[in-house]
Amino acid sequence: MTTNSPNESYCVVRAVRAQDLDGLMTMAGQVGGGMTTFKPDLAMMSRRVEIACASFAETIAPEQRDYLFVMEDIRDHRLVGVCAIKGAVGLDEPFYNYRIGTLVHSSVELNIFSRMDTLYLSNDLTGSAELCSLFLHPDYRSGSNGKLLSKSRFLFIAQFPQLFPARLIAELRGFQRADGTSPFWDHLGQHFFKMDFDRADDLSSLGKKSFIAELMPRHPLYVAYLPKVAQDVIGMVHVDTAPARRLLEQEGLHYEGYVDIFDAGPVLQARISELRAIRESTLAIVDATEPSATDHAILVANTTMQDFRVIAAHALNQQEHIALSALDRQLLACEPGDPVRTMSLNSSRK
Repeated sequence: MTTNSPNESYCVVRAVRAQDLDGLMTMAGQVGGGMTTFKPDLAMMSRRVEIACASFAETIAPEQRDYLFVMEDIRDHRLVGVCAIKGAVGLDEPFYNYRIGTLVHSSVELNIFSRMDTLYLSNDLTGSAELCSLFLHPDYRSGSNGKLLSKSRFLFIAQFPQLFPARLIAELRGFQRADGTSPFWDHLGQHFFKMDFDRADDLSSLGKKSFIAELMPRHPLYVAYLPKVAQDVIGMVHVDTAPARRLLEQEGLHYEGYVDIFDAGPVLQARISELRAIRESTLAIVDATEPSATDHAILVANTTMQDFRVIAAHALNQQEHIALSALDRQLLACEPGDPVRTMSLNSSRK
């Protein structure tokens, strides 16, 4: 039997509560630059928690919702991770990306044909649901914790698919040097915005995005005009984000040539109907019996909106029934006879 890591067995991903604010602020201070949706700003964080609680209570419209989840180690009630799903982006404030396109130049007389990559300022992804704000404390980056935190959101979508639009996206942090600077920003954005990367990132996180349309050029930008150091990082992720990208791609998201306008990080997307969780997750009834020894790792979620919870367990879903340990039932806040949604922890996609 495969055993969980010491930290892993006691972790649960759950819907945020109002009393989680202090723990969220602590984590936000550990993230560093580049994560626009999770900044250590008390007023912004307080407002986000308020919206999240209203989202789980279903007192606001689905497109206005921001489902914020925390990972908690129940031994000391410590928050060690965070992730989120926004119901829709770009409906209340502009949502910009660069779309990588192609322009063709040719001359029959000179027998020259050239294809040039270009960057178009785009609002194409407006209205999509968004996966965002993924952060896991370094002490917990072992075992199944990273997969549990990232993939828990897919079980939520599978349980409540009617709440989401057809398309799901995830903006990933772009490449940064060890000192936190961005080659793409240094050689493109800075020329138009006349401010450093952190300042532009902070303004965007606060919802002050009108400056993007006001200052960015409307015509296509030729990638070839950029220095090679800036060209090379288009579509690259931050070193800390590479594992998260792999997990998202395993669940069905893919890169289609959209990048962040500040650091050129890739935007992954998928049709929600094609997600692995929609295709493979199933409902099961919790049995009163203790589970048998197994090394089969699965994600298990309860089916309650306001107290939604997900764990990584070693159990088998057999004939629409599942045996969970007393600890697992405690983590999920469920009892024998309750329905749960299950899915294999690991995807067959590599």
